[in-house]
Amino acid sequence: MGFARTCSVALVGVEGVVVEVQADLEPGVAAFALVGLPDKSLTESRDRVRAAVVNSGGEWPQKKLTVGLSPASVPKGGSGFDLAVAASVLGAAERIDPRTIADLVLIGELGLDGRVRPVRGILPAVLAAADAGYRQVVVPEQTAGEASLVPGVSVLGVRSLRQLIAVLTDEPVPDEEPTEEGRPDAMLAGLLVPGIGTGLAADPAEGPDLADVAGQRRARHALEIAAAGSHHLLLSGPPGAGKTMLAERLPGILPPLTRQESLEVTAVHSVAGILPPGEPLVRRAPYCAPHHSATMQSLVGGGNGLPRPGAVSLAHRGILFLDEAPEFSGKALDALRQPLESGHVVIARAAGVVRLPARFLLALAANPCPCGRYTLYGAGCECPPALVRRYQARLSGPLLDRVDLRVEAEPVTRADLLGQGGRGETTAVVAERVREARARAAARLADTPWRVNSEIPGHELRTRYHAAPGALAEAERDIERGMLTARGLDRVLRVAWTVADLAGHDRPDHRDVALALEMRTGVARGVPVGTGDRA
Repeated sequence: MGFARTCSVALVGVEGVVVEVQADLEPGVAAFALVGLPDKSLTESRDRVRAAVVNSGGEWPQKKLTVGLSPASVPKGGSGFDLAVAASVLGAAERIDPRTIADLVLIGELGLDGRVRPVRGILPAVLAAADAGYRQVVVPEQTAGEASLVPGVSVLGVRSLRQLIAVLTDEPVPDEEPTEEGRPDAMLAGLLVPGIGTGLAADPAEGPDLADVAGQRRARHALEIAAAGSHHLLLSGPPGAGKTMLAERLPGILPPLTRQESLEVTAVHSVAGILPPGEPLVRRAPYCAPHHSATMQSLVGGGNGLPRPGAVSLAHRGILFLDEAPEFSGKALDALRQPLESGHVVIARAAGVVRLPARFLLALAANPCPCGRYTLYGAGCECPPALVRRYQARLSGPLLDRVDLRVEAEPVTRADLLGQGGRGETTAVVAERVREARARAAARLADTPWRVNSEIPGHELRTRYHAAPGALAEAERDIERGMLTARGLDRVLRVAWTVADLAGHDRPDHRDVALALEMRTGVARGVPVGTGDRA
């Protein structure tokens, strides 16, 4: 009887669970049994592993073979267990020393010819292995850069099962024929899922420029505040005013991700299959703009079996832009309430419960009515008042209560369109001001678990971070009049701190609070735009 064991990783959402892969050989009729709650794609690994071992020059044991995946209570799926199954079988057959693979974590899919194909989710899998105390991992060669992002782990990238056997037995490592230059590498096909509507923010020097937007000084200022404090934003106004143009330029003024944020975003994108090959670490904020026909499951996550990341998770640490927001279904919009508050989404399905990260900046764009001409003087809007009310009510009160900035995008004048008033500030100039404001906030929050003003709890704002004396008088009057809720006051304070950071103030004064109130309630407070003036 032969026995060997090694390890692999099962992904549950974007978190990994180390799985021990055990192989046992006994005398009897030749058979191959795979146990441990595998799914269909994992059950098929029996045929892939057998063909890969034979085509790699190995001899398949003609005995009763049982491969167990422990713990058996954790659902396991995907083809990433192939390499670990093959190594455990070869160890049980004494083709390799079982002791050399006992402390290894192996992740990869096997082709029938023995080539090791890359799989999605390498980064969260290696992170899980490192947290469990493993220090040696074997991954496909194409994903070795992604696995190397985890500190303290020795990574071996292999291109074929033959190379792995040679390394483990101290034999000469065979050279595999590289892909000819100019030809597509079929081995990368498993990394990308086509049709995912998300992208990464372009470098400010290469992406769309904020200076291209004509007019809209107040909306541009709101965009800057949203980026500096990661505040949710609603842009409303008639068609053609520039709401979508503004939202598309929001990623360019966001600062680059920190190392920890980059690892979080890379892990989600790796699991979702949208991580670009050759770029293992995502350094720019993601930007996700789903169509208004998107379902609730596509927004918050779902799918058959264990839930997969949705748009809110793909936009983690970045921007989720919902254009024509009232056209989204009410269920889909209301499903955003939990992640907007908590920064994560918990999805319960029959196959299990998954917690996915979802801390994003929400940007909404909406027309005032179905035809869009309701707020235009003399434009001839023919929508009945009841229809206008129903259309605007599609954005529910509880959802709007979680939106910090609500700005009206005014129609563009002829002077603005022809450039007679001069161009606005460029993306690079605004991005630098946003970076300085975030640096001030980070210095103030250095000894706390928060990094931006939008993350500070309301209790801390009211008891630990005080505004200037008398600055909240107008906000207190709005609460008494019923114009502000308790959550609304907390969000006004957060925006006021961001306005103060942009202006270089030590703490918010009455003008900063007044501007925050105006951005939230839409009631003019007589505060001029302090930043974002024309260059």
